[in-house]
Amino acid sequence: MSPRRVLLVDDEEEIREVAGMSLGLVGGWQVETCACGADAIRLAAVAPPDVIVLDVMMPGLDGPATYSELQSDARTRSIPVIFLTAKAQPAEKRRLAELGVCGVIAKPFDPLTLASEVEALLRGH
Repeated sequence: MSPRRVLLVDDEEEIREVAGMSLGLVGGWQVETCACGADAIRLAAVAPPDVIVLDVMMPGLDGPATYSELQSDARTRSIPVIFLTAKAQPAEKRRLAELGVCGVIAKPFDPLTLASEVEALLRGH
């Protein structure tokens, strides 16, 4: 069985590196990364991952707009999306969850538990 695939989308290179290593080394995921919503939409349509971990605040197409685009395409509509956000207040997390995503993970995250957080959200979805 091949490892499950995650598309990690964040405009900050350091976050992509740390989260990518966490998901890959700790979680055993095959990780693909990109820095913007437009690339995420293109990559997900060409080779749909098992889950997308998507930053909320990015220049250009932000996380919620990217999620909306993914939902409007039959090729990407069924991919679970987990938001990654620095705005972790309960009201903001609720607002994001109400969009229909699989879950919300706060930044800063613990690199040792990120993979298990993603797994738990996917199990609960």
